[in-house]
Amino acid sequence: MSEACDVVYRLVAAINDHDLDAVLRCYSPTAAAVGPQGVADGPEEIGFYHSHVWEGFPDLRLTVWEVVQSGDLVVLESTVTGTNLGFFLLPGGGVADSTGKGISVRYCWVFTVESAAIVAQRVYYDQLEMYAQLGARLVLDDPPPYDAV
Repeated sequence: MSEACDVVYRLVAAINDHDLDAVLRCYSPTAAAVGPQGVADGPEEIGFYHSHVWEGFPDLRLTVWEVVQSGDLVVLESTVTGTNLGFFLLPGGGVADSTGKGISVRYCWVFTVESAAIVAQRVYYDQLEMYAQLGARLVLDDPPPYDAV
């Protein structure tokens, strides 16, 4: 296994163990993580993000389906499962209450790894899929006219 893939697998294990120190050891001091909830710059903000997710989903787990590497880029496809038993951040800065409902959502993670540390992380997932599983509804602020094409 390559050094780049190794650090990504260590991150997955640390996330599944809810081990914040081990998570932070996977990132460089200048790392940035980007996802629907926003941008986390540096280990402190990345650590806050992971702690916050674990509070919202205390049984959160990642199941890895595929890992592909090209140079310093590692792409990981996974399913994230967990039960929402606490608050969690929404895109745009809002906070959702606990629902007690479970999720099983497909995720794609894209990592840039340099010198055995993650320097950039981008996370993609179907937000509507996750929010629907939590019981949320899609409500448009300004619905289109009835006869709109």
